[in-house]
Amino acid sequence: MSVNKVILIGNLGKDPEVRFTANGKALARFPIATSEVWIDGEGHRQERTEWHNIIVWGKQGESCGQYLAKGRQVFVEGSIRTRTYDDKSGNKRYVTEIIAQRVRFLGGGGGTRVAQETEPEPSSETPAETPAGQPPPLDDDIPF
Repeated sequence: MSVNKVILIGNLGKDPEVRFTANGKALARFPIATSEVWIDGEGHRQERTEWHNIIVWGKQGESCGQYLAKGRQVFVEGSIRTRTYDDKSGNKRYVTEIIAQRVRFLGGGGGTRVAQETEPEPSSETPAETPAGQPPPLDDDIPF
């Protein structure tokens, strides 16, 4: 038995980018940041931010493009997928993404709209159909 499940609550690092496949299916992608705060052994506050590349397919992806904006807080439930591609120089690159099955728009951040949940949608897409990922934005580009 195995499980590949991720649950994240974080803030968008930039507005979602929505594209459509050749057969007309929507694909939204956006990075979210999650932060962990702790007190180290010397009593100093420490913080670490982790970036996650989120992929949302179908009508749910279209809703993300319509209602989400940079800085907005979001709940994402999905699975981890790592894919490879060759860059322009012929080097093999690895991209780890969260393929969202459920997205819930939360308060806070860049939006003023009410919380909204998008319904999961079955995905038959393969990693080869996913466009190449973008690098995460720099930490100083985040409004929180």
